[in-house]
Amino acid sequence: MTRLPQGAEAALDPVRQALRRNAETEAARLDAEARQQAADLLGRAQAEADAIHRTAQREGAEAARADAAASSARARREARRTVLAEQEHLRSLLAEQVQEQVHEVRRDPRYPQILRRLTAQADRVLGPMASVTESYKGGVIGTAGSRRLDLSLPTLADQALEDHAGEVRRLWDDA
Repeated sequence: MTRLPQGAEAALDPVRQALRRNAETEAARLDAEARQQAADLLGRAQAEADAIHRTAQREGAEAARADAAASSARARREARRTVLAEQEHLRSLLAEQVQEQVHEVRRDPRYPQILRRLTAQADRVLGPMASVTESYKGGVIGTAGSRRLDLSLPTLADQALEDHAGEVRRLWDDA
């Protein structure tokens, strides 16, 4: 290591001070630049986080609406099934009551007149050569060749229910 000549130290002070000032200035500039980059990076990160948050909120709200709509549709379908099942149950009860009343028709003093009218109807439909016999269920069964006409009381009751199904349906609509 060589020593500097005397007085060189003092002469280098301004150089040292200039180098120090330059280094401090450069360090301050680099620090400010790094701080600015960090602030910019944080700003972009915050903006991206805000955008992700807004997107998540929007998608969450849309998913909640879709879930609510699906749940509502399921509830409506279930309610409709319940209503239809109850209507079918009531229709079955009505059919049972009608069939019970059919058994009572055979005890009615007018039953022989009903049999005559049903026999006449079978003759009109199948012709006078038709074979008409009383059904064990009440009413008559007519046959003519391969043709068969069922005018038994249960069949006529079922047909009457079917013929008036629109009126029965209106009962549900009015309720």
